[in-house]
Amino acid sequence: MNATPLSWTVSPIAVDHPDAATVLHEYIDELASRYYGRPATPEEITEALGDGADLREPKGTLLVARDGAVPVGCVGLRWQGVGLADSDAELTRMYVRKAARRGGAGARLVGAAEELARARGAGLIRLNTRKDLVEAIGLYRSLGYRPVDPYGDDPYAEVWFAKPLG
Repeated sequence: MNATPLSWTVSPIAVDHPDAATVLHEYIDELASRYYGRPATPEEITEALGDGADLREPKGTLLVARDGAVPVGCVGLRWQGVGLADSDAELTRMYVRKAARRGGAGARLVGAAEELARARGAGLIRLNTRKDLVEAIGLYRSLGYRPVDPYGDDPYAEVWFAKPLG
């Protein structure tokens, strides 16, 4: 990686674009590897990704960060979903490639998602994560996300956060 996260470009991208597929596959593989203690199988990755409909307009948006032409991370926003009020957005699939981590990479992606959510009129961003993803929990807390009551039907969700965008 050549540049700092502040110089990355972050832009919406189609879920089936090759750059999106690259980082989303790595994201699912890392999550499964941490959860199961082994690499994810191709079938598990395909199943976890589904058809990506939740990150296609009008239901959601996927943002990909690039360092030059190289995809280095992603974050999704859902505009519709279980437990979301009409004025809420849900942060999902936040991932930064290992080589690009540190120096504000996660904060840059979350900040870009918050900007987009504000521009779309969202007053609140919700998210859920697992207890073992301690780095993510620390990032969200440092960015002003606070614990909230559980919402939705994600079977892996163990911790729920929200942040007003006012």
